[in-house]
Order: sequence, then structure tokens, then C-alpha cells
Amino acid sequence: MKNLDEYLKEQSRLCREHDYITSDLFHEHNVNRGLRDKNGIGVLTGLTSISKIQAYKEYLGHKVPCKGKLFYRGYNIVDLVKGPIAEERYGFEEMAYLLIFGELPTEEELKEFQQVVGRMRGLPTNFVRDVIMKAPGKDIMNTMTKSVLTLSSYDPNASDTSIKNVLRQCLMLISVFPMLAVYGYHAYNHYERDSSMYIHRPNPDLSTAENLLRMLRPDMKYTELEAHVLDIALMLHMEHGGGNNSTFTTRVITSAGSDTYAVIAAALCALKGPKHGGANIKVVEMMQDLEETVKDITDKDKIRKYLEDIVDKKAFDEKGLIYGMGHAIYSVSDPRAEIFKGFVKKLAEAKGYDKVFAMYSAVEELAPQVIADKRKIYKGVSANVDFYSGLVYRMLDIPLELYTPIFAIARVVGWSAHRIEELINVDKIIRPSYLSVGEERIYKPIERRNVIELSGSDPSKYRLEEHFAHEEEN
Repeated sequence: MKNLDEYLKEQSRLCREHDYITSDLFHEHNVNRGLRDKNGIGVLTGLTSISKIQAYKEYLGHKVPCKGKLFYRGYNIVDLVKGPIAEERYGFEEMAYLLIFGELPTEEELKEFQQVVGRMRGLPTNFVRDVIMKAPGKDIMNTMTKSVLTLSSYDPNASDTSIKNVLRQCLMLISVFPMLAVYGYHAYNHYERDSSMYIHRPNPDLSTAENLLRMLRPDMKYTELEAHVLDIALMLHMEHGGGNNSTFTTRVITSAGSDTYAVIAAALCALKGPKHGGANIKVVEMMQDLEETVKDITDKDKIRKYLEDIVDKKAFDEKGLIYGMGHAIYSVSDPRAEIFKGFVKKLAEAKGYDKVFAMYSAVEELAPQVIADKRKIYKGVSANVDFYSGLVYRMLDIPLELYTPIFAIARVVGWSAHRIEELINVDKIIRPSYLSVGEERIYKPIERRNVIELSGSDPSKYRLEEHFAHEEEN
């Protein structure tokens, strides 16, 4: 009997051998990998009125890249962010109201919504002790997923998919997501890293951003600038069209008739991937490696050389990617990154991160040039929102383990809106088609499966031989 590691090593060869499909077949059958064509345009799979992304303009029958724009329910994200800032208030709750209900609230409607969300910021009795503190782990996204699924056990109407009930469930999850994330981190930090644990209750009169910082920090203290910048980050991450991976997951699972808890848990699982919500972690790790490697972070020539080494797979993780640069949809610019940059600069000045911010600005300037020089690309490359969000979380002293959970705290609003829209409009399961390129095979009795018939010989004669020769893994 081989040990498990040897068995898995050998059997994984079979997976690679029988599951590999050549790129030529995808091209031959006109199948778009990742539901995106060779120009990066997404395959149309549905309709939505929740948000819109504009990255191209039509000109003489051709799509021409333009400055990126993002709209929530028809409103430009630039205007939506400017409003609360100009009036010196927090905007997360207002934006949540807009995305879920389809219109901007009046002052009275917003106040009522804030009160509803505030009242819902509570977990079942002993939930923190019995669920969150049990089996804590470094992956807070997994902890949150476990918590969301467990919350269904406390809901007598968990499977009711009426709009009224789903709305109640979604508002409750939007309200408690900061608690699930922060408490999950504190449990991990205490039990796995032997640090002190703080379980601060949220204040129903405070905004989501304020409560997040209040629950995270031992002394519950924060500045208004810190809370406002975090509030902006949450607004910018709240929604991004129906085609992103986690939102599409939301709609797929909703279409199957699943309950809200299962749907949001699935969306969390999609978001946690490093190609989706985990991207800002890679940006921070890359920039920290740059600081350690370059030493003089004011020297642009040395920064350029480091970026060239990254693209040549000689630096950082040797995967050839400058993280935080480029986007599946945007080419000329990501509007979220452009909005964010000014507020990041203010926070950097207040927190003494001027040199670090200058380094980020240098990378933002040089990276597109390096990528254009060294790669054949079909569209422009610019900084995306993940490029600066990681720096914000770093300046706010938010632990790395919470970077992606904060993304989830914002994006659960968008997931909720899309779940409701799917339930209202489409009573049909999403079931895409896959073309099988496997060959038909003839079944063999088990005693004949380790032999290969000799070509042109009597079928009754067989040559004993290993059907698959073991190969060393690369």
C-alpha cells in the first residue's frame, strides 16, 4: 500500500492526462474561455438595471476604448461619492438603499433605513461563542462562509424565497457581515496567535465604516478621516456589474432556487479567490517586496528595473504579473481607482506615508510603460481599484487577513440586489452548454483493463502491459 502522498502524486497525472484540452479546440469550436472573447469582451449572459460599466464607445461600427465609467442605478459613481463627502456624512447606507431599492432615499427614508440596519446589527445568543470561536482559522473568508451557512439554522423561514423574506435576510446579512469578519479575525488572533481578544458590540447609531473600525481596534478609537476613507472604499467596492465572478455566482445559485444563505455563502467562496477579491493582498505583498528590494523607493530608475524583473519573472512571485495593474473590462482607466487616489493621498499625508504613496504613484506611472514594452497586449493597462485599496487598509492598520473580508462587507450589497433582481425577473435555471470533445470508448470487463490489444492480432490474444506508465511530475 503506497502512502497517500505517493498515490495522489501518481493519480494526479491521470487528471492532467485526461482533462487537458488543447487551446486549438477552444478556437476551433469558437468557445470563449472565461466567457470572454479574445478582445476581453464578456459574453452576454443576462440583463440588469442595477449597475453599468462603460469602458468602450462605438465609433464607425468599432468599439474604441475610453475612460472607464461606473454607474449605480444610472448614477455616475463619481457623483454618488461626491454627495456624502460634500455634506460631511457617510455614504455606505445611502448607496446600499439605492442599489437594493432602485432610487436614492429622501432624508427621512435614509434615516429609517439606517435605523433598520442598526437594529439588525446583532447575532443570535451565544453565536459568537458557539460558532465563530469554534475552529477559528487564518482564512476569515472561510470563517464567514461557515457563519453565514450556520445562520440559516437560526432562521425558521430560511428556505422562503418570497421577495419580502429575501429582503429581510439580505438586510440582516448586510448588517452583520462586519461582525462576522471582525469577530472571526479576533478569534483567530487569540486562539492561533495567542493575542488578546476583543469582542466589541457595534453601535447602532454609527455607520458601517465607523463600526468596522470600532469593533476592530482594542480602544475602539478612530479619526473621522480614517472612517470616511474606509466608507469611500466600501462604496467603491459595493457593486460592479452582473458579470463579475461572485455576482454571476449569486445569480446562478439563485436561479437554482436555493436559499439566501446558500447563495451568499457561494458568493463568498467565489470572491475569496486571488483572481477576484484577493487581488489587493498581492498588491501589498508586491509593494512590500519592492520596498525591501529597491531600498531607495524615490529612485524611479530602480523601480522601473524592479518592474521589468517582475514582468520577466525574475522578481517577487516570478509569475510575471504586476498586481493592481490592468482590469478585465477597463483599459484606459478604472474610475474607482481615480476617485480613490485623492483620498488615499490625504490619508497618507495624515498618517506619515508620504514616501510610500509617492512609491505607489511611481509604480502607477511606470508599470503601464513596462508592460507595453515587454508584452503584446490588446488593450491599454491602468491601475485598478485594488492597487490603492490595499494601501488604504495598510494605513488603517487593518490586518492582511481582513482585506478580502472588507471587500465582502461591501459587495454583499451588490449580491443582494442581484439576487432580488434575478428572483423577480427570471424563473429559469441558468444552465450553460458545454461541448464534449471526448471520444466514445468501449467498456472493458475489469480483468481486461490492464491489457492492450495488439493491432491486427486475434482479439482473443492480449499482451499484458501497464496501461499507464508512471511519469515524474515536473
